[in-house]
Amino acid sequence: MIRVGQGVDAHRLVDGRALIIGGVRLDYPEGLAAHSDGDVLLHAITDAILGALGEGDIGQHFPDTDAAWKDADSRVLLREITTRMQNQQFQLANIDATVIAQKPKMSGYLPTMRQNIASDLGCAEAQINLKATTTEWMGFTGRGEGIAAMAVALLESID
Repeated sequence: MIRVGQGVDAHRLVDGRALIIGGVRLDYPEGLAAHSDGDVLLHAITDAILGALGEGDIGQHFPDTDAAWKDADSRVLLREITTRMQNQQFQLANIDATVIAQKPKMSGYLPTMRQNIASDLGCAEAQINLKATTTEWMGFTGRGEGIAAMAVALLESID
């Protein structure tokens, strides 16, 4: 059996926070406002996996009303969902994800992000595809007000 899920996340940029995307701290003067570390890429991937499992979304599993998840490392959240996926007898076939940001430029960070994600999911880097795009100065990402990410996950049952 195969299952597909999609995930989308977006957060606004604010002063006084580190910018963490794909588990990587980027050199940028602003970070993402969120209850956790605000890692939009890992949140989108986590939601895509949860969607494929039919398990709702990240907010249901790690609610922003729970102090336990305040400033949580999104890599920890992804690993918890990976364990849930394995316990349900599924494994990752692949992830395809896109970060949407006018700035900072992501290309130099993508290889390390890919390594982090593959490590957290317990899969080969070849199963993870990451891209980055701008919106040509349009919308909240184009104006530099925030960053978004989208992801699709394909899971297959473990025989």
